[in-house]
Amino acid sequence: MGSLVQVVNWANGTTLAGLALARATGCGVRRREGFYEASGYRHRYPLAGAFTIGSVVLTRQPLSAGVWQHELGHVRQYAFCGPMFLPLYGLAAGWSWLRCGDWWSRNVFEQRAGLAAGGYTENPVRRFGRRRRGGPAAASAIA
Repeated sequence: MGSLVQVVNWANGTTLAGLALARATGCGVRRREGFYEASGYRHRYPLAGAFTIGSVVLTRQPLSAGVWQHELGHVRQYAFCGPMFLPLYGLAAGWSWLRCGDWWSRNVFEQRAGLAAGGYTENPVRRFGRRRRGGPAAASAIA
């Protein structure tokens, strides 16, 4: 499965983009389990300690085995989604933010990569339409 994922991510251009970003940001790149770990990422965005582009995992420091496995889940997702992964991930993160107030709890990509392995704690879903006391709904009821 790993070699097929590698081939697909090279073919869809995402691994090349990941290696270019790693080089542009001064990361040291090494092979790990047939994929690439680019350590030393120092930029503020994204806030996560690691993120994936194609078959390249960019990280601020070397990853534990659990977080590495989580990131490999994203590598496989890139093979399925190709360059559309980033906009789809953004939509999923927005949905999670609306539902839980964080970008991971209801993000299908993070769930399928394994929330716990990635170091995430799942937060409960907030109900839609819930009104707060003293908010706009209360003010309009008074008026």
